[in-house]
Amino acid sequence: MGAKGEAFAGEFEAKVAEATALLEKLSDGEWKKSTAAEAWTVGVTADHLARTYEPITHIIETIAAGQALPHFTPQMLDEMNAQHARDFAGCTKSETVALLKKGAAAAAAAVRRLTDEQLAKSGTVFAGMPPMSAEDMVKRALLGHLDEHVGSIRKTIGA
Repeated sequence: MGAKGEAFAGEFEAKVAEATALLEKLSDGEWKKSTAAEAWTVGVTADHLARTYEPITHIIETIAAGQALPHFTPQMLDEMNAQHARDFAGCTKSETVALLKKGAAAAAAAVRRLTDEQLAKSGTVFAGMPPMSAEDMVKRALLGHLDEHVGSIRKTIGA
């Protein structure tokens, strides 16, 4: 374990707790409102966030272990996100909150296990793009992604 991993995990857990509290308070009407940023419902946006923790954690752990990732492009990510929006248009709040809690707990535990040296390792995340460090992925894909989507949800519901 490293000091950075512990700090990132703590920051992530605090942000997830705040997001969870927000989601649990949403009315059915708010859950079904459409976000401007994603052009998805609040529910689909929350579900998207909850379902990303496993693959993001996998990418972080792969980079931290010095291993190569398979060929992946931003276009492939966009297609996956669009398919998710279609597949989970009817997601429920209780299911999504449970997924968020479970996935975030596993992601925080994984980040907490990383040493500072592992966080400093870099690898290619997207084909044709500059390499990213495991620390960059934690900052952007866990923390930044959470901030982005929760911010969109807050803006949509006026919170």
